[in-house]
Amino acid sequence: MQVSRRAQPSAALRLALPPQTSSDLAPSGGAGGEEEEEEKEVSEERDVFKDDDGGGGGGEMEEDDEDIGAYLGLDLSDYVEQSGATPSDTIVSLEDTGDESRRTSDAGQGGSEAHGQAPAAAEEEEEEEEEEEERSAEEREAERTRGGEEEEEEEEEEEEDEEEAAARERAAQRQKLAIEELVHTERNYLRLLQVASVTIRNNLQKIQPPLAGLSSMFLHIEEVMEVSGRLLSLLDQRLVQPGDPQYLQNLCDSFLSLSSDIEESYKEYLANYNQVTTVEDSYKQREALWVEVVKVIKTSAPEVNATSLSFFLVMPVQRIARYPLLLQTIQKHTQRSHPAYGRLEDAARAAVALNCRINEYKRFREVADKYKKTETLTMKDKINRLNSHSIAKKTARISQVIKHETGMASKLVDEEFDALEMFFYLLEKGILELHDNVEAYLRHLQEFLSCRPEECDLNLDGNKPAICYKEIHTALRLWILPTFEKRMRSLIYKPLCSLRDLLAGPRNLIRKRLDKLLDYEVIEARPSLTYEEQAVASTYKTINTLLLNELPQFNGLALGMMWSVLGTFSSLHLDLTADMEQLFQGFAQQLPHSALETGAFWEWAEHAVLEGARNLESVCCIVEETLSTPIVQPLSPSSQRRLGMLTQKHGSEKIFQVSSVVVGSRDLDLSLARGELVAVVSQADSRGDKKRWLVDAGGPRGYVPSSRLIRYHQAVEAPPPSPQLLLPEGGPRRHSYSPETRALTLPPMSQPCLQVFVSYDFTARGAREVSVRAGEAVRILESKDKGGNSEWSLVEAAVGRRGYVPSNYLVFMPTTPTGPPAGRGALSGYATYR
Repeated sequence: MQVSRRAQPSAALRLALPPQTSSDLAPSGGAGGEEEEEEKEVSEERDVFKDDDGGGGGGEMEEDDEDIGAYLGLDLSDYVEQSGATPSDTIVSLEDTGDESRRTSDAGQGGSEAHGQAPAAAEEEEEEEEEEEERSAEEREAERTRGGEEEEEEEEEEEEDEEEAAARERAAQRQKLAIEELVHTERNYLRLLQVASVTIRNNLQKIQPPLAGLSSMFLHIEEVMEVSGRLLSLLDQRLVQPGDPQYLQNLCDSFLSLSSDIEESYKEYLANYNQVTTVEDSYKQREALWVEVVKVIKTSAPEVNATSLSFFLVMPVQRIARYPLLLQTIQKHTQRSHPAYGRLEDAARAAVALNCRINEYKRFREVADKYKKTETLTMKDKINRLNSHSIAKKTARISQVIKHETGMASKLVDEEFDALEMFFYLLEKGILELHDNVEAYLRHLQEFLSCRPEECDLNLDGNKPAICYKEIHTALRLWILPTFEKRMRSLIYKPLCSLRDLLAGPRNLIRKRLDKLLDYEVIEARPSLTYEEQAVASTYKTINTLLLNELPQFNGLALGMMWSVLGTFSSLHLDLTADMEQLFQGFAQQLPHSALETGAFWEWAEHAVLEGARNLESVCCIVEETLSTPIVQPLSPSSQRRLGMLTQKHGSEKIFQVSSVVVGSRDLDLSLARGELVAVVSQADSRGDKKRWLVDAGGPRGYVPSSRLIRYHQAVEAPPPSPQLLLPEGGPRRHSYSPETRALTLPPMSQPCLQVFVSYDFTARGAREVSVRAGEAVRILESKDKGGNSEWSLVEAAVGRRGYVPSNYLVFMPTTPTGPPAGRGALSGYATYR
């Protein structure tokens, strides 16, 4: 039997044990044997207690006695006093006795009572032993229960560990599948784009007639394919599999390194995607053409069930939106402890931000495309667009401008945009002036090339300088200058035309920004905005942001292009100089001035230039005098009567003729036809303005612009000396001159007058022209047409027929009463009127 260890007795309660010789402890009657057995059991129990407390030796015997007395419930104090023991030597703690000591504490008052209760103590001891056994059994059961619970907990932990391991394995497998999906779909996506841009495109280009706008559908697709191929090549560089942690690290690093290139290529493609749908819709409107296009697509890609080009061309739009989803799926199945988790987070965020920026750029481009177009509307179209909304909007803008000009409202000032706008307008002015100058240069060059003096028979035998010039001019006109003109048009003029056309977009956006700014200023101060007002504010902010971001780039590129054009212009002239120098070297030794010194050569050149200038000036004076000589046409009977009346009334020196049609625009102004005769009454109006003369038109008087009047020269009775025309002996020869000539004297005319004749037959091609024959006399009504073109003259032929004929078909010849000189050759020998 196991006995539980008792606690040490406390100092609070101590009992004195009686000496062993006390009569109270002597056995009585026949109970001595039983008592000896009980004492033996108690002694054994004491030994057990002593062993449990770790004590030994005689020093602890008294304490053992005290324990026995207390255990038996006897009062041993008298025995202790008789034996001379001190109470301190025989102290036992009631706390160590437990419930049994407390149950028997009252029984120690007398020796007889203790002796009578010994069997009861034994029974209690047995009960205690049973209780101890029960407690031990319960403890063992509890220990077994605790052991079972611990085993269950261990089993649960093992199950949890197994579940976590299985979950990690499933996550790793899903991560691997997601990575493989990204890579596999990227390869398939690139393959389909190559099929569309190479195979299908080449086959569609073979369709006759060629498809309009086909190249615009594949715009920027090469950049998309290039960046996709670079991504796959970076993934294939390292020999690792998708399940390797290093593969995910490589994937994230590759995507992040190409994110800027992906954005640049995809944003341009997505911004142009509306053009793809527009062109495809135009094909669908022509049924036969669309059937042929679908047939080509199915033949080119039989493994793909595609029936339109948009099936392939929409793939980049879908692919850029799938990158965030695929990366987020990989991130979902990746443990945070994974070494590439941080880079994976960065890649997922970069993909989302990339899509947001592309969408914003596409929105900006849509606004720009909407407002940068230049519309050419007729007046009817503009009137049809008028409605109450547009009228209210225009009125609000005009009132806002008036408020700005009068100082009633402050104007929003953006110094950055104002600087960009000013630079753009300066750049535009320079580009337009350069374009106009180059255009004029090419026009003058074309006029120079149209002159072909070498084709004329100038009889230059023996004139070495003239022959050299003829050969040089031939080489210039046939080879050098045409090549130079072609290069000028392709390298300078066409780029300038393209640059001039590109200026229209920013110019329209700047003007539209001003309109939207006026609308924005009206609604800016309002506390709350309606949906339409929010749209107006958003449109203004979008246009303003777009111009601030892209106008500096446009200005820089346009300026660089203009400088490049100027540099090319200089290079072309250097090449032209080298070609001309090489050409002249072959003829330099044949010219008379080739042997001159440098100083003498420049002196000779200056003298030759000045002499040529003087000769040209004298020729111009002769031509001007010839053209200013008044031409007198025969007057109608009514004009002759008016001339006689005006001459008699005012004198011949005041007779003037109207040079062009005069239409009165103010009070007292006269409306006169060309050729009418008037007499000048005063060479100034009532206010002293000498530009308006007071004239007499043979009845009404009024003011006429002095610039429309020329002095009228009347025909005299004595004919002027007839001119002598020097003609070659062989007959008339155009563009050829010979020193051997003969004099031809015209017969005297009884009535000196120049008559207009037609030198060639002319057939009218419209209602405003008149048909005439060579030698027919006509009267010129106007020397120009309504547009001021002097190449056509309004004439009056026989039977009152009026119309336009070419001016170079008319000649002026002196006439006699017998009529004009006969023969077409005689008419062609005179100067042609222009």
